[in-house]
Amino acid sequence: MDPFEDTLRRLREAFHTGRTRSAEFRAAQLRGLGRFLQENKQLLHDALAQDLHKSAFESELSEVAISQGEITLALRNLRAWMKDERVPRNLATQLDSAFIRKEPFGLVLIIAPWNYPLNLTLVPLVGALAAGNCVVLKPSEISKSIEKVLAEVLPRYLDESCFAVVLGGPQETGQLLEHRFDYIFFTGSPRVGKIVMTAAAKHLTPVTLELGGKNPCYVDDSCDPQTVANRVAWFRYFNAGQTCVAPDYVLCSPEMQERLLPALQSTITRFYGDDPQSSPNLGRIINQKQFQRLRALLGCGHVAIGGQSDESDRYIAPTVLVDVQETELVMQEEIFGPILPILNVRSVDEAIEFINRREKPLALYAFSNSSQVVKRLLTQTSSGGFCGNDGFMHMTLASLPFGGVGASGMGQYHGKFSFDTFSHHRACLLRRPGMEKLNDLRYPPHSPRRLRVLLVAMEARGCSCTLL
Repeated sequence: MDPFEDTLRRLREAFHTGRTRSAEFRAAQLRGLGRFLQENKQLLHDALAQDLHKSAFESELSEVAISQGEITLALRNLRAWMKDERVPRNLATQLDSAFIRKEPFGLVLIIAPWNYPLNLTLVPLVGALAAGNCVVLKPSEISKSIEKVLAEVLPRYLDESCFAVVLGGPQETGQLLEHRFDYIFFTGSPRVGKIVMTAAAKHLTPVTLELGGKNPCYVDDSCDPQTVANRVAWFRYFNAGQTCVAPDYVLCSPEMQERLLPALQSTITRFYGDDPQSSPNLGRIINQKQFQRLRALLGCGHVAIGGQSDESDRYIAPTVLVDVQETELVMQEEIFGPILPILNVRSVDEAIEFINRREKPLALYAFSNSSQVVKRLLTQTSSGGFCGNDGFMHMTLASLPFGGVGASGMGQYHGKFSFDTFSHHRACLLRRPGMEKLNDLRYPPHSPRRLRVLLVAMEARGCSCTLL
């Protein structure tokens, strides 16, 4: 028996009634989502602490506040986003109405990950609801405490005729993906992303894939090492390194490495104390499987800082590796933990060449006192996002799209980009039923003169126009 069939049929029938299309309905769902966050804030903080040992600071900053900000932005701009977008016309359509209408896709599936289990669930959900879709939400089964809250509490705040939470592991997700959806939004690993895309292809379902990769961080010799250490350590060890946009490795000269290592040691001690394991500000690895994978990576290169681990506590110390070879395991997969390898390059040219011979990353970071060096990295590489002289602060701007390129993903979201992702942009032209005489030019019998006049009439005026 299919455990999802009745739920999906119910949601699809609700969508076909047109219930989700009005601005009033969409706004009501968004306000419900906001109440869910406000009325259950402590419950959410507790669940995040249980799953990932997240501090209240990290939970509020990276999970609750970002989600609330997306809701507030969508409510403030909903009617403007929904409004038909008028477009330029050519001479042949001057008397007509041409516009783009943003329509909901229908029934969408959101598959969320475990590392930011609230943020990466609710932010795409805001876009899907704002765009007027019915939604099936599949939270990660790995972050069990947040999964429980999302399954048991969140539905009380939304219209359950148009929204459902489904649970399960890989087997159940595979069953779910056998069904036809009108859009699928997936956040997770490239390996699972390929499975999702293969399943979607069977139904020609469009997808957004928010994946990951190995994000480079280039540090120029001109930098102040302490400033770099502060910024790199903060966003490498935030959430115990389990962040898809965290720097996966540092590229710098041997001279900069010599200056950077004591600065990193000083920063780690200042952030987390002499015993980071007792610090309330350092998270834990999500489960034993990930812990064992990460502990194996500690054998790569040479441990310059940290390296301690405690299996019973799923604790891995903030670690820096040096003398790492490009062929070692730590450079073959996304680390997704509090381990930072440093690799040596002799110049910015060598750094660019190193970056460009690998898969395109989700994020790329460049530190330099020279704006020209930063601009060279920006111009001569490709990545989902880019930040000069800091970490993932570009993620805090809803005015910037977030998404990958190539192996790090496809599609984008945040702010209006989320609304657009979950909306079909329908090309519309409303012509007048009369004045048929004006159309004589395009009907046979044809002549060179008629063709010349018609081509002038169809000439683009500030847009590209195609006659099929």
